[in-house]
Amino acid sequence: MSEQIQSSIRKVCVIGAGTMGIGIAAQVANAGLDVLLLDIAGGGEDRNEVVRNSLQRIEKSDPPSLMAPQNIERIDVGNIEDDLNRISDCDWIVEAIVERLEIKRTLYRNLLPHLKQGALVSSNTSTIPIALLMEGMPDNLRQRFCVTHFFNPVRYMRLLELVKGEETRPEVIETLAYFCERMLGKGVVECADTPGFLGNRVGVFAMQTAIYEATSLGIGIEEADALFGRPMGIPKTGVFGLYDLIGLDLMADVVRSLVSILPAGDPFHGVGGDNPLINSQIEKGYTGNKGKGGFYCEIDGKKLALDLETGKWRDRCEQIPEIAIAGEREGLAFLVRGETDLHKYCWRVLAQVLNYSANLLPQVTRSPQDIDDAMKLGYNWVRGPFEMMDELGLDWFVARLRKEGWVVPEFLRNCDGDPIYRVDERRLKVRHWDGKYHDVNLPEGVVRFSLMRRTLSPVSENESASLFHLDNGVRLVEFHTKANALDGNCMAIIAEAADDPGPGIMIHNDAQHFSAGVNLERFLGFIKDENWTGIDAFLKNFQSSVAALLYCNAPVVGAPSGLAIGGGYEVLAHCDQVIAHANSVLGLVEASVGLVPGGGGVKETYWRWYQRLGDWEKAAWNTFNQIGYGQTGSSPELSADLCYFDLDRDSVVMNRDRLVVAASEALGELAGGYNPRSAPDFVLTGGEVFSDMVKFLEKGKAKGWFYAHDVTVASAIAAIVTGGAGTPLCEVSEQDMFDSERANFINLAQTPQTLERIEMMLGGGGLIRN
Repeated sequence: MSEQIQSSIRKVCVIGAGTMGIGIAAQVANAGLDVLLLDIAGGGEDRNEVVRNSLQRIEKSDPPSLMAPQNIERIDVGNIEDDLNRISDCDWIVEAIVERLEIKRTLYRNLLPHLKQGALVSSNTSTIPIALLMEGMPDNLRQRFCVTHFFNPVRYMRLLELVKGEETRPEVIETLAYFCERMLGKGVVECADTPGFLGNRVGVFAMQTAIYEATSLGIGIEEADALFGRPMGIPKTGVFGLYDLIGLDLMADVVRSLVSILPAGDPFHGVGGDNPLINSQIEKGYTGNKGKGGFYCEIDGKKLALDLETGKWRDRCEQIPEIAIAGEREGLAFLVRGETDLHKYCWRVLAQVLNYSANLLPQVTRSPQDIDDAMKLGYNWVRGPFEMMDELGLDWFVARLRKEGWVVPEFLRNCDGDPIYRVDERRLKVRHWDGKYHDVNLPEGVVRFSLMRRTLSPVSENESASLFHLDNGVRLVEFHTKANALDGNCMAIIAEAADDPGPGIMIHNDAQHFSAGVNLERFLGFIKDENWTGIDAFLKNFQSSVAALLYCNAPVVGAPSGLAIGGGYEVLAHCDQVIAHANSVLGLVEASVGLVPGGGGVKETYWRWYQRLGDWEKAAWNTFNQIGYGQTGSSPELSADLCYFDLDRDSVVMNRDRLVVAASEALGELAGGYNPRSAPDFVLTGGEVFSDMVKFLEKGKAKGWFYAHDVTVASAIAAIVTGGAGTPLCEVSEQDMFDSERANFINLAQTPQTLERIEMMLGGGGLIRN
């Protein structure tokens, strides 16, 4: 049955070439399928001008919508006046046009004569109920119709809300759930046909509550964002930053739409009323990042923030409140148990959001997991609302609600203090509306390690990383620092795993990013203390740890998602195989902060290029260029062009929730007769090639391509792959390469220009050239 479902969708038509439509079309093309993209006809000679312009937006999108530029060739174009008959060979038609009911109904009627037998039809609407969309439509359409609500940007946001109507056939939902999860890489949450579904129902309420309470308590927008952000397990943009990112005008439309469709007694109306300050900003052109700014802006080089009371600009406060710093470390309970206005802000926001979520049971869903998944997959929350309640302690949370006169939702009353999630015989279960604990619901082959780890006890653990033994004996190394920046503790866990590798080692975590590199703050401390011995010891430890991975007596598989750059990539470079999520960004970026890779990154890149080209000099130039420019691949496919990924050896999965299973299978395949590679010898191409590289840099500096320190850093990379000035063509060991990386790293760390780059980066000023 599953093979029939998978093969039943081979070509897709997307109607509507706006932001959502082109995002959906691009992701279908990323999955390897042909797409027909339609929109209104143009008024000039080119009837498909509207769609062609949208294709240009796909090509220029940042972050990129396409996993490889050539994927756009899978997208064919047309218009709904001339080409609607072409949907007759499409298996799934996705409508993503303007949110106006009659326009959508007219389109559906026009589709009917051209639909092939068995074709599925869905709408990307986030506000209009299926009952209204299908009013007056024939049974033939009603039975094959549903809502597939993607989140923007489609490639990167994991949530797909799948909504069935009263007459939608079960196999329609089954087919789309399977296809979207497997082929498009989505976390599918099936929703009832209720206003706002799940993600926006809770997410927009949370945003409006955070704004309302900041205004009520006189909290500055920077303080509110610092609290309604990482300390609560919410992305660092907070609420005002997120408004700017989405667009104040777009958010205002979303809020008005929800106000118009939610029932009169819904608490959303208490926080979602018209906001005069937001309306005023929109009228003045301050619509967010796409305009002149929104709640934040920059004028004449000065960073400003909007005063919620006066509506005027003031200097932006860069200082993070102590409660936010401590809260990120101590957890939710710390945030809500103090008496300051900032503590009150945290409690009021969380109390309303968690209470609202619980009140959605059972009319919106019978399982708290659906709401938690919607917020984690659609809004990038670390924990969903019900997981937050468990962290706070359900007894404590309900008792405080009662003490303050809240009406406690029936679901929470019925829990009687029992946790919403619990582990039973090493299986994670969640309490449903029926009062029973059910296994957490995930498709076959899907494992979210953030859930799985709750059923496991670490064999070894420190503040930076953990080591687990999975049921099949595989050792799993998990980093869990901020941005998974690597430090000595991470290396200690890697070394421990390599010392007792069992049948194999998997390096994986379920954070947004695999690792953003080595902990720069640690290096900044070393540099300020002029502790060059400390840097040398750190790098030696890093190098010995990744070498232990490379040469241990069992296979090692890295399973990254998100950023795997700098030191994070160096860990992967010393794995036997990489099973990467399709959105993984791989590469070595140390040059941007005035350093060179010091954990074997230059060595492994150089070796890989030689393996591909069979020519040491060409390998040296390619390594010099891409590491010097800090090039990364925004997908595994593009990383393969840089030798950071090997399409013959490594693998890609579209759904990050399938990384654990895929990596386990890869370890099983590698285990039979496994032998680690033999330590290779390297050829240094000598002083003449080094001289040519330096001449290239000096020429580029004279033309304004490079700054002085760019030349210094790139010259260090050149020295590693050539041996430097006066060196003859010679053969060296892998350890010699490690030593050269370390020596050049320390030399650069002693320069004031590198110190300036690192301080600017860590201080929030971004990357500078000097």
